[in-house]
Amino acid sequence: MGFVSVANDAGLATITLSRGRVNALNEPMVEEIDKWFADIEPDAAIKGVVLRGAGSFFSFGFDVPELLGYSKDEFVRFLRKFNSLCAKIYLYPKPVIAALNGHAVAGGCLLALTCDYRIMVKGKARIGLNEITFGAPMFSGGVEMLTSLVGNRNGERVLLLGAMYSAEKAQAMGLVDEAADDAGIAERVKEISHQFCQKDPEPFRIVKRLIRKPVAEKMSQGGENSIRDFADIWYSENTWRKLQEIKIHG
Repeated sequence: MGFVSVANDAGLATITLSRGRVNALNEPMVEEIDKWFADIEPDAAIKGVVLRGAGSFFSFGFDVPELLGYSKDEFVRFLRKFNSLCAKIYLYPKPVIAALNGHAVAGGCLLALTCDYRIMVKGKARIGLNEITFGAPMFSGGVEMLTSLVGNRNGERVLLLGAMYSAEKAQAMGLVDEAADDAGIAERVKEISHQFCQKDPEPFRIVKRLIRKPVAEKMSQGGENSIRDFADIWYSENTWRKLQEIKIHG
């Protein structure tokens, strides 16, 4: 594997996505992220997690060119693994801070939504759920996480327009919590992580689950059906044609 690296600094684990230039998500990478979160969870010495991307991207989302080589059953298997990963991070018992050091698009945005706090770099970086622009729908889990953060009306705009948002615009609608300058984002991530990690872990776990359980239950209830719907549309003639135009470099 080797698409993810982990560093531990005084009880704060930093998980860095590192796959090519844009950190596009494929099946082995999803499995590797899942494994690291599972390995970190029982380690009492690690109080929190930072999730970030290497280079100038957080994540471009799914590696579409690679996934186009999958059969429909194989693609459904991938979607189930990704959906399971999102559910795991969403209810993770330790604080998880997203350091959005660059573009967080589609699946990359969904990963960011699972975290407890999102700090995004100002400038050229964009965040959004643009699936509709290439003819794909959305998982029920993505809809539930998004609308719990930004409300129904803003959620409709994000999903139905498929627009990309700057850090400042994303902060204004609640899609991210903070917008930071490139020079200051690392220090700000440390400051916020320290605030979260100071909390007693057991009350934190319980309160987080209480807050997120209603959304998590909705995610679970509609999960399999929305995965099947996603796969059906992914393999439809119109969407398949648009997907083949997507290129991922590096």
